Amino acid sequence: MLVLASASPRRRELLQQAGIPCSVRPAPGVDESPYAHEGPEQYVQRLAEEKAMAVEAAPVEIVLGADTVVVVDGRLLGKPQDDADAARMLHALSGRRHEVMTGICLRSNGRILRDWAVTQVWFTVLSARDIEEYVATGEPLDKAGAYAIQGIASRFTDRIDGEYSNVVGLPVALVWKHLRGLEEGA
Repeated sequence: MLVLASASPRRRELLQQAGIPCSVRPAPGVDESPYAHEGPEQYVQRLAEEKAMAVEAAPVEIVLGADTVVVVDGRLLGKPQDDADAARMLHALSGRRHEVMTGICLRSNGRILRDWAVTQVWFTVLSARDIEEYVATGEPLDKAGAYAIQGIASRFTDRIDGEYSNVVGLPVALVWKHLRGLEEGA
């Protein structure tokens, strides 16, 4: 049985849509502050592992921890603190390419597997009105980079290169590959 160490409804939905049954046990109290000089890849992998390790599990269970960030100009964009922060992030993404990175960690019976995925996303140019109206919907407030590609922000997405589900919050194909590997290695 897979245990998702996340309260994210999007991650749970992605797993369900892919036919991967899971139970949800959100990781308690993981500090998501980046370390000085920590690159985005290290950051998302570290947080995914900390989340996977923070959840109690039986030896037969596989725990999945994950963390997603948006990266533009080498800067991490997590979840915005408020409307003004969301607007700032959307201005930074307007008319540009950025990366969405998700770290995953699978923990099973003393074994730990870490990996990460990156997807390139291009946004159209956003007007001040576009940003103001989008922020007013409330959708950006609990999303890394202040947008949901599967929601209203789909109209701002010019193209992507990489796994779409990664932008939503979980690289499902990567998770599936590693779940299969854990099963075969057992």
